[in-house]
Amino acid sequence: MSDGTWELHGLKLSYFTGKLEAWLRVRGLPFRFVEMDMAGFRACARATGIAQMPALRSPDGTWLTDTTAILRRLETEAPGPALQPTDPLAAFLSLFLEDAFDEWLWRPALYYRWAFTDDAQLMGRRIAATLMRDLPLPLALKAAVVRHRQQGVYLRQDGITRATAPSVERLYLEVLDLLEPLLTRRPFLFGERPVAADFGLFGPMFRHFASDPTSSSLMRERAPSVLAWTARLWNTRPEGITDAPLPETAPADLDPLLRLAVRDHLAEMDANAQAAARSLKLVRFQRGGVDWRLPVSPYRVQCLADLQAAFAALGTAERAGVLERLGPGAEVLERPVQPAPEPGQRIRNRLWT
Repeated sequence: MSDGTWELHGLKLSYFTGKLEAWLRVRGLPFRFVEMDMAGFRACARATGIAQMPALRSPDGTWLTDTTAILRRLETEAPGPALQPTDPLAAFLSLFLEDAFDEWLWRPALYYRWAFTDDAQLMGRRIAATLMRDLPLPLALKAAVVRHRQQGVYLRQDGITRATAPSVERLYLEVLDLLEPLLTRRPFLFGERPVAADFGLFGPMFRHFASDPTSSSLMRERAPSVLAWTARLWNTRPEGITDAPLPETAPADLDPLLRLAVRDHLAEMDANAQAAARSLKLVRFQRGGVDWRLPVSPYRVQCLADLQAAFAALGTAERAGVLERLGPGAEVLERPVQPAPEPGQRIRNRLWT
Protein backbone atom coordinates (compact mmCIF):
# COMPACT_ATOMS: atom_id res chain seq x y z
CA MET A 1 0.00 0.00 0.00
CA SER A 2 3.06 2.26 0.22
CA ASP A 3 2.78 2.98 -3.50
CA GLY A 4 -0.33 5.10 -2.96
CA THR A 5 -2.78 2.41 -4.09
CA TRP A 6 -6.18 2.10 -2.44
CA GLU A 7 -7.83 -1.28 -1.80
CA LEU A 8 -11.50 -1.70 -2.65
CA HIS A 9 -13.02 -4.78 -1.02
CA GLY A 10 -16.38 -5.90 -2.40
CA LEU A 11 -18.10 -7.91 -5.10
CA LYS A 12 -18.43 -7.19 -8.81
CA LEU A 13 -22.19 -7.71 -8.55
CA SER A 14 -22.67 -5.39 -5.57
CA TYR A 15 -24.84 -2.24 -5.74
CA PHE A 16 -22.63 -0.05 -3.54
CA THR A 17 -19.33 -1.58 -4.62
CA GLY A 18 -20.10 -0.52 -8.20
CA LYS A 19 -20.98 3.00 -7.06
CA LEU A 20 -17.66 3.45 -5.25
CA GLU A 21 -15.63 1.74 -7.96
CA ALA A 22 -17.02 4.15 -10.56
CA TRP A 23 -16.15 7.14 -8.35
CA LEU A 24 -12.57 5.94 -7.90
CA ARG A 25 -12.22 5.45 -11.68
CA VAL A 26 -13.63 8.88 -12.54
CA ARG A 27 -11.57 10.58 -9.85
CA GLY A 28 -8.44 8.82 -11.07
CA LEU A 29 -7.37 7.27 -7.76
CA PRO A 30 -5.21 4.17 -8.21
CA PHE A 31 -6.88 1.19 -6.58
CA ARG A 32 -6.75 -2.58 -6.43
CA PHE A 33 -10.00 -4.53 -6.37
CA VAL A 34 -10.17 -7.35 -3.80
CA GLU A 35 -13.09 -9.69 -4.32
CA MET A 36 -14.54 -10.70 -0.96
CA ASP A 37 -15.09 -14.25 0.16
CA MET A 38 -16.71 -15.05 3.51
CA ALA A 39 -13.41 -14.84 5.38
CA GLY A 40 -12.66 -11.52 3.69
CA PHE A 41 -16.12 -10.20 4.52
CA ARG A 42 -15.63 -11.05 8.20
CA ALA A 43 -12.14 -9.49 8.19
CA CYS A 44 -13.48 -6.25 6.71
CA ALA A 45 -16.29 -6.22 9.29
CA ARG A 46 -13.70 -6.48 12.06
CA ALA A 47 -11.63 -3.70 10.52
CA THR A 48 -14.52 -1.28 9.95
CA GLY A 49 -16.88 -2.32 12.74
CA ILE A 50 -19.74 -2.71 10.26
CA ALA A 51 -20.75 -5.86 8.40
CA GLN A 52 -21.38 -4.43 4.93
CA MET A 53 -19.70 -3.95 1.58
CA PRO A 54 -17.77 -2.29 0.15
CA ALA A 55 -14.89 -1.49 2.46
CA LEU A 56 -12.12 0.83 1.31
CA ARG A 57 -8.60 0.76 2.71
CA SER A 58 -6.56 3.91 2.16
CA PRO A 59 -2.84 3.88 1.30
CA ASP A 60 -2.05 4.75 4.95
CA GLY A 61 -4.02 1.75 6.19
CA THR A 62 -7.17 3.60 7.31
CA TRP A 63 -10.40 1.70 6.70
CA LEU A 64 -13.51 3.48 5.40
CA THR A 65 -17.06 2.30 4.78
CA ASP A 66 -20.47 3.71 3.76
CA THR A 67 -20.18 5.05 0.23
CA THR A 68 -21.92 8.38 0.88
CA ALA A 69 -19.55 9.18 3.74
CA ILE A 70 -16.56 8.03 1.68
CA LEU A 71 -17.48 10.24 -1.29
CA ARG A 72 -17.98 13.30 0.93
CA ARG A 73 -14.65 12.78 2.66
CA LEU A 74 -12.58 12.03 -0.42
CA GLU A 75 -14.16 14.88 -2.40
CA THR A 76 -12.13 17.29 -0.27
CA GLU A 77 -9.18 15.09 0.72
CA ALA A 78 -8.25 13.13 -2.40
CA PRO A 79 -6.67 14.43 -5.63
CA GLY A 80 -8.58 14.54 -8.89
CA PRO A 81 -11.31 16.55 -10.58
CA ALA A 82 -14.10 17.97 -8.40
CA LEU A 83 -17.30 15.95 -8.62
CA GLN A 84 -19.76 18.15 -6.78
CA PRO A 85 -21.46 21.45 -7.76
CA THR A 86 -20.00 24.59 -6.21
CA ASP A 87 -23.42 26.27 -5.86
CA PRO A 88 -24.85 25.39 -2.41
CA LEU A 89 -28.41 24.85 -3.65
CA ALA A 90 -27.29 22.60 -6.51
CA ALA A 91 -24.92 20.75 -4.17
CA PHE A 92 -27.77 20.03 -1.75
CA LEU A 93 -30.07 18.80 -4.51
CA SER A 94 -27.28 16.52 -5.73
CA LEU A 95 -26.84 15.21 -2.18
CA PHE A 96 -30.60 14.68 -1.85
CA LEU A 97 -30.75 12.69 -5.09
CA GLU A 98 -27.73 10.62 -4.11
CA ASP A 99 -29.47 9.65 -0.88
CA ALA A 100 -32.71 8.91 -2.73
CA PHE A 101 -31.00 6.71 -5.30
CA ASP A 102 -29.14 4.86 -2.53
CA GLU A 103 -32.18 4.18 -0.36
CA TRP A 104 -35.26 4.65 -2.57
CA LEU A 105 -34.13 2.64 -5.60
CA TRP A 106 -32.66 -0.03 -3.32
CA ARG A 107 -36.08 -1.72 -3.12
CA PRO A 108 -36.81 -2.06 -6.86
CA ALA A 109 -33.18 -3.01 -7.54
CA LEU A 110 -33.36 -5.89 -5.07
CA TYR A 111 -36.91 -6.74 -6.13
CA TYR A 112 -35.97 -7.27 -9.77
CA ARG A 113 -32.95 -9.34 -8.75
CA TRP A 114 -34.80 -11.76 -6.45
CA ALA A 115 -38.50 -11.77 -7.45
CA PHE A 116 -38.06 -13.37 -10.89
CA THR A 117 -36.92 -16.96 -11.34
CA ASP A 118 -34.25 -16.42 -14.02
CA ASP A 119 -32.72 -13.48 -12.17
CA ALA A 120 -32.76 -15.20 -8.77
CA GLN A 121 -31.20 -18.40 -10.08
CA LEU A 122 -28.47 -16.54 -11.95
CA MET A 123 -27.55 -14.19 -9.12
CA GLY A 124 -27.85 -16.85 -6.44
CA ARG A 125 -25.34 -18.96 -8.31
CA ARG A 126 -23.01 -15.98 -8.88
CA ILE A 127 -22.98 -15.04 -5.20
CA ALA A 128 -22.42 -18.66 -4.22
CA ALA A 129 -19.46 -18.89 -6.63
CA THR A 130 -17.86 -15.64 -5.44
CA LEU A 131 -18.66 -14.57 -1.90
CA MET A 132 -19.15 -18.15 -0.68
CA ARG A 133 -16.31 -19.72 -2.66
CA ASP A 134 -14.34 -20.51 0.50
CA LEU A 135 -17.17 -22.57 2.03
CA PRO A 136 -16.71 -26.32 1.41
CA LEU A 137 -20.27 -27.00 0.27
CA PRO A 138 -21.79 -27.97 -3.10
CA LEU A 139 -22.38 -24.97 -5.35
CA ALA A 140 -26.05 -25.86 -5.87
CA LEU A 141 -26.65 -25.96 -2.11
CA LYS A 142 -24.90 -22.63 -1.57
CA ALA A 143 -26.91 -21.04 -4.38
CA ALA A 144 -30.17 -22.32 -2.87
CA VAL A 145 -29.19 -20.92 0.54
CA VAL A 146 -28.41 -17.54 -1.03
CA ARG A 147 -31.76 -17.38 -2.85
CA HIS A 148 -33.69 -18.32 0.27
CA ARG A 149 -31.87 -15.78 2.39
CA GLN A 150 -32.03 -12.92 -0.12
CA GLN A 151 -35.70 -13.44 -0.92
CA GLY A 152 -36.50 -13.46 2.77
CA VAL A 153 -34.58 -10.27 3.57
CA TYR A 154 -35.07 -8.21 0.40
CA LEU A 155 -38.60 -9.28 -0.55
CA ARG A 156 -40.69 -10.54 2.35
CA GLN A 157 -38.92 -8.58 5.08
CA ASP A 158 -38.91 -5.42 2.94
CA GLY A 159 -42.68 -5.38 2.60
CA ILE A 160 -42.97 -7.02 -0.82
CA THR A 161 -46.32 -8.79 -1.21
CA ARG A 162 -48.67 -9.49 -4.10
CA ALA A 163 -50.35 -6.18 -3.28
CA THR A 164 -47.18 -4.06 -3.10
CA ALA A 165 -45.11 -5.65 -5.90
CA PRO A 166 -46.91 -3.84 -8.77
CA SER A 167 -46.08 -0.45 -7.24
CA VAL A 168 -42.38 -1.39 -7.15
CA GLU A 169 -42.49 -2.28 -10.83
CA ARG A 170 -44.29 0.99 -11.64
CA LEU A 171 -41.63 2.95 -9.76
CA TYR A 172 -38.83 1.50 -11.86
CA LEU A 173 -40.64 2.34 -15.09
CA GLU A 174 -41.56 5.81 -13.84
CA VAL A 175 -37.94 6.58 -12.97
CA LEU A 176 -36.75 5.32 -16.36
CA ASP A 177 -39.32 7.51 -18.12
CA LEU A 178 -38.18 10.60 -16.18
CA LEU A 179 -34.48 9.93 -16.72
CA GLU A 180 -34.62 9.10 -20.44
CA PRO A 181 -35.23 12.65 -21.77
CA LEU A 182 -32.72 14.17 -19.32
CA LEU A 183 -29.93 11.85 -20.39
CA THR A 184 -30.82 12.31 -24.05
CA ARG A 185 -30.15 16.05 -23.68
CA ARG A 186 -26.88 15.98 -21.72
CA PRO A 187 -24.21 13.47 -20.72
CA PHE A 188 -24.81 13.56 -16.95
CA LEU A 189 -27.65 14.46 -14.60
CA PHE A 190 -26.53 18.03 -13.88
CA GLY A 191 -24.53 18.79 -17.01
CA GLU A 192 -21.16 18.06 -18.56
CA ARG A 193 -19.53 16.56 -15.46
CA PRO A 194 -20.83 13.84 -13.11
CA VAL A 195 -21.72 14.78 -9.54
CA ALA A 196 -22.71 12.86 -6.40
CA ALA A 197 -26.23 12.32 -7.77
CA ASP A 198 -24.81 10.47 -10.79
CA PHE A 199 -22.84 8.09 -8.59
CA GLY A 200 -25.86 7.48 -6.36
CA LEU A 201 -27.87 6.56 -9.44
CA PHE A 202 -25.05 4.45 -10.82
CA GLY A 203 -25.25 1.98 -7.92
CA PRO A 204 -28.66 0.53 -8.80
CA MET A 205 -28.39 1.17 -12.54
CA PHE A 206 -25.01 -0.46 -13.22
CA ARG A 207 -24.94 -3.59 -11.11
CA HIS A 208 -28.69 -4.25 -10.97
CA PHE A 209 -31.02 -2.63 -13.50
CA ALA A 210 -28.58 -2.69 -16.44
CA SER A 211 -27.19 -6.14 -15.63
CA ASP A 212 -29.93 -8.39 -14.24
CA PRO A 213 -32.00 -10.13 -16.95
CA THR A 214 -35.52 -8.80 -16.35
CA SER A 215 -34.70 -5.19 -15.49
CA SER A 216 -32.03 -4.85 -18.19
CA SER A 217 -34.46 -6.01 -20.87
CA LEU A 218 -36.87 -3.27 -19.79
CA MET A 219 -34.11 -0.66 -19.81
CA ARG A 220 -32.88 -1.57 -23.29
CA GLU A 221 -36.36 -1.21 -24.75
CA ARG A 222 -37.67 1.70 -22.72
CA ALA A 223 -34.66 3.89 -21.85
CA PRO A 224 -31.65 3.43 -24.16
CA SER A 225 -30.22 6.81 -23.13
CA VAL A 226 -30.14 5.64 -19.52
CA LEU A 227 -28.29 2.53 -20.65
CA ALA A 228 -25.85 4.73 -22.60
CA TRP A 229 -25.35 6.96 -19.53
CA THR A 230 -24.49 3.89 -17.47
CA ALA A 231 -21.73 2.92 -19.90
CA ARG A 232 -20.62 6.55 -20.24
CA LEU A 233 -20.07 7.03 -16.52
CA TRP A 234 -18.23 3.72 -16.23
CA ASN A 235 -15.97 4.79 -19.10
CA THR A 236 -15.30 8.32 -17.81
CA ARG A 237 -11.76 9.16 -16.71
CA PRO A 238 -10.30 12.36 -15.23
CA GLU A 239 -8.82 13.47 -18.53
CA GLY A 240 -12.22 13.19 -20.16
CA ILE A 241 -13.79 15.82 -17.91
CA THR A 242 -10.84 18.14 -17.24
CA ASP A 243 -12.28 20.83 -19.49
CA ALA A 244 -15.93 20.17 -18.60
CA PRO A 245 -17.34 22.89 -16.34
CA LEU A 246 -18.77 22.06 -12.95
CA PRO A 247 -22.54 22.58 -13.00
CA GLU A 248 -23.51 25.95 -11.55
CA THR A 249 -27.19 25.04 -11.10
CA ALA A 250 -29.46 22.03 -10.94
CA PRO A 251 -31.31 22.02 -14.30
CA ALA A 252 -35.03 22.77 -14.02
CA ASP A 253 -35.95 19.56 -15.84
CA LEU A 254 -34.78 17.60 -12.78
CA ASP A 255 -37.80 18.87 -10.82
CA PRO A 256 -40.22 16.04 -11.72
CA LEU A 257 -37.64 13.51 -10.52
CA LEU A 258 -36.93 15.55 -7.38
CA ARG A 259 -40.64 15.79 -6.56
CA LEU A 260 -41.20 12.11 -7.13
CA ALA A 261 -38.36 11.38 -4.69
CA VAL A 262 -39.97 13.70 -2.13
CA ARG A 263 -43.37 12.05 -2.58
CA ASP A 264 -42.03 8.52 -2.17
CA HIS A 265 -38.58 8.52 -0.58
CA LEU A 266 -38.70 11.48 1.80
CA ALA A 267 -42.18 10.54 2.98
CA GLU A 268 -41.02 7.01 3.79
CA MET A 269 -37.90 8.32 5.54
CA ASP A 270 -40.08 10.58 7.68
CA ALA A 271 -42.47 7.74 8.56
CA ASN A 272 -39.49 5.55 9.44
CA ALA A 273 -37.99 8.24 11.69
CA GLN A 274 -41.30 8.81 13.47
CA ALA A 275 -41.70 5.08 14.07
CA ALA A 276 -38.15 4.88 15.42
CA ALA A 277 -38.81 7.82 17.75
CA ARG A 278 -41.76 5.87 19.20
CA SER A 279 -39.57 2.75 19.60
CA LEU A 280 -41.73 0.80 17.18
CA LYS A 281 -40.36 -2.25 15.40
CA LEU A 282 -42.38 -1.71 12.23
CA VAL A 283 -43.02 1.35 10.08
CA ARG A 284 -46.34 1.64 8.23
CA PHE A 285 -47.03 3.98 5.33
CA GLN A 286 -49.01 4.15 2.11
CA ARG A 287 -47.50 4.32 -1.35
CA GLY A 288 -48.92 3.61 -4.76
CA GLY A 289 -52.39 3.16 -3.32
CA VAL A 290 -51.34 0.24 -1.10
CA ASP A 291 -50.32 -0.12 2.54
CA TRP A 292 -46.72 -0.98 3.37
CA ARG A 293 -45.31 -2.52 6.52
CA LEU A 294 -41.62 -3.19 7.08
CA PRO A 295 -38.97 -3.12 9.83
CA VAL A 296 -37.84 0.26 11.14
CA SER A 297 -34.35 1.12 9.87
CA PRO A 298 -32.09 3.08 12.27
CA TYR A 299 -29.70 3.56 9.36
CA ARG A 300 -32.34 5.53 7.48
CA VAL A 301 -33.04 7.62 10.58
CA GLN A 302 -29.41 8.69 10.36
CA CYS A 303 -29.71 9.32 6.62
CA LEU A 304 -32.61 11.68 7.24
CA ALA A 305 -30.72 13.39 10.06
CA ASP A 306 -27.79 13.96 7.70
CA LEU A 307 -30.09 15.53 5.11
CA GLN A 308 -31.72 17.74 7.73
CA ALA A 309 -28.32 18.87 9.00
CA ALA A 310 -27.14 19.67 5.47
CA PHE A 311 -30.36 21.63 4.86
CA ALA A 312 -29.99 23.55 8.13
CA ALA A 313 -26.44 24.54 7.14
CA LEU A 314 -27.69 26.33 4.01
CA GLY A 315 -28.33 30.06 3.90
CA THR A 316 -31.86 31.43 4.07
CA ALA A 317 -32.13 31.95 0.31
CA GLU A 318 -30.78 28.50 -0.47
CA ARG A 319 -33.19 26.82 1.97
CA ALA A 320 -36.10 28.64 0.33
CA GLY A 321 -34.81 27.54 -3.08
CA VAL A 322 -34.61 23.91 -1.98
CA LEU A 323 -38.18 23.95 -0.67
CA GLU A 324 -39.42 25.52 -3.90
CA ARG A 325 -37.64 22.98 -6.09
CA LEU A 326 -38.68 19.96 -4.02
CA GLY A 327 -42.30 21.02 -3.58
CA PRO A 328 -44.94 19.67 -1.16
CA GLY A 329 -43.55 17.30 1.44
CA ALA A 330 -40.10 18.90 1.59
CA GLU A 331 -40.97 20.60 4.88
CA VAL A 332 -39.71 17.40 6.52
CA LEU A 333 -36.25 18.89 6.02
CA GLU A 334 -37.13 21.89 8.22
CA ARG A 335 -37.83 19.78 11.29
CA PRO A 336 -35.25 19.53 14.07
CA VAL A 337 -32.42 17.21 13.21
CA GLN A 338 -33.25 13.65 14.24
CA PRO A 339 -31.07 12.31 17.06
CA ALA A 340 -28.10 10.15 16.25
CA PRO A 341 -27.81 6.69 17.87
CA GLU A 342 -27.47 6.70 21.63
CA PRO A 343 -23.92 6.84 23.06
CA GLY A 344 -22.31 3.43 22.81
CA GLN A 345 -24.55 2.40 19.91
CA ARG A 346 -23.54 2.32 16.29
CA ILE A 347 -25.19 1.46 13.04
CA ARG A 348 -23.98 -2.04 12.28
CA ASN A 349 -25.62 -2.48 8.89
CA ARG A 350 -28.63 -1.32 6.90
CA LEU A 351 -31.11 -3.08 9.22
CA TRP A 352 -28.99 -2.76 12.38
CA THR A 353 -28.84 -6.52 12.84
